[in-house]
Amino acid sequence: MHDIKAIRENPAAFDAAMEKRKINARAADLVARYEAVAAETQAMNDLQSRRNAASKLIGAAMGKGDKDEAERLKKEVADLKDAVQAAEEKQKKLAADLDQVLMTLPNIPADDVPDGADEDDNVEIRKFGEAKKIVGAKEHFDLGEALPSSMGGQMDFETAAKISGSRFVVLKNDLARLERALANFMLDLHTSEFGYEEVNPPVLVRGNALLGTGQLPKFEEDVFKTTNDHYLVPTAEVTLTNLVRESILAEKELPKRFTAWTQCFRSEAGSAGRDTTGMIRMHQFSKVELVSITTPEKSNEEHERMTNCAEEVLKRLGLAFRTVVLCMGDIGFGACKTYDIEVWLPGQDRYREISSCSNCCDFQARRMKARFRPEGEKKAEFVHTLNGSGLAVGRTLVAILENYQLPDGSIAVPEVLQPYMSGKSVIGTMA
Repeated sequence: MHDIKAIRENPAAFDAAMEKRKINARAADLVARYEAVAAETQAMNDLQSRRNAASKLIGAAMGKGDKDEAERLKKEVADLKDAVQAAEEKQKKLAADLDQVLMTLPNIPADDVPDGADEDDNVEIRKFGEAKKIVGAKEHFDLGEALPSSMGGQMDFETAAKISGSRFVVLKNDLARLERALANFMLDLHTSEFGYEEVNPPVLVRGNALLGTGQLPKFEEDVFKTTNDHYLVPTAEVTLTNLVRESILAEKELPKRFTAWTQCFRSEAGSAGRDTTGMIRMHQFSKVELVSITTPEKSNEEHERMTNCAEEVLKRLGLAFRTVVLCMGDIGFGACKTYDIEVWLPGQDRYREISSCSNCCDFQARRMKARFRPEGEKKAEFVHTLNGSGLAVGRTLVAILENYQLPDGSIAVPEVLQPYMSGKSVIGTMA
């Protein structure tokens, strides 16, 4: 959420940022709305002062025996009471309308976010590993469906469709175990080496949690809502970031770093026709999430650190990847700056996103009222929040299947995962 004070102080900077975002919003309109709220607030306060003064005069009139004056004052107080109530209702509506507009406006991008219209204009900043070229490489769904289980293949979209519909999958046998192994490996790495605190959060949240991280109100169609006004989380970013909502932290407590492995749920509104086959774009998937809460001075440094933590997962799995900085036209609603990590998929012969690491600066903190008190200071400031995938577990499974496929259709297990698989080094064999 935006600071209306900052918009008033530097309207040109706000307008320039919205123009870069291709958003039709101008500081002048927001400032006019704010001034209308301020004017109505002042009018309400003036009416309240007049009412209080008239109330005091009633006693004085009664003491003088001037009943007519006392009655006149009583009527004036009653009329002023109605006027105060009307002014208060108008002020609340104007303030709510302003908040509603501010809630739908995206974050201001950092100065070093590159210009560009869409993902084709994202800028590659580094690569790791050699992109494998496998003759006759198969895609993950062909490999997974061919791996044997007690009932059909180990990656079963047909049965999932009977149970839940499209964009769901049933993983069985060693693939189910491999997904669990991946999540455990990621959690162990992030907690034991990178200092993240493991959390097991709810996957059902109230609307104010999604409002705090920016999914609501703008992206309500993208999330699943229950009949009792709860929502299934689209990412554990929602619950982990909201751990500090409506709180004031001491500066010495920062940074706070959280990680969680959860199921995530997305309606995939607007993705019709995209990645309809396989596990790339699902309604339900699992992800290991990373969230950091820090000071404004440290958030850029924390952003680089978080991205490196996510990259390290791929390095240890021996998977080639590239890291790009998102351009103005591709950056997310709540982010100041975002790095995408894209893993190489031989079956698709291209890189695909496996993690987004974003610095949201104070955008989410303002919505959540999450602050910290600098050492030796009385006034609290808003924290900066960051989030990233460390990694999307399903997509990492996809990457392993395609990069570690063997000529007979079996899948080699990366060495770092073998302890999580009771020493198993190969999954499945083809007849």
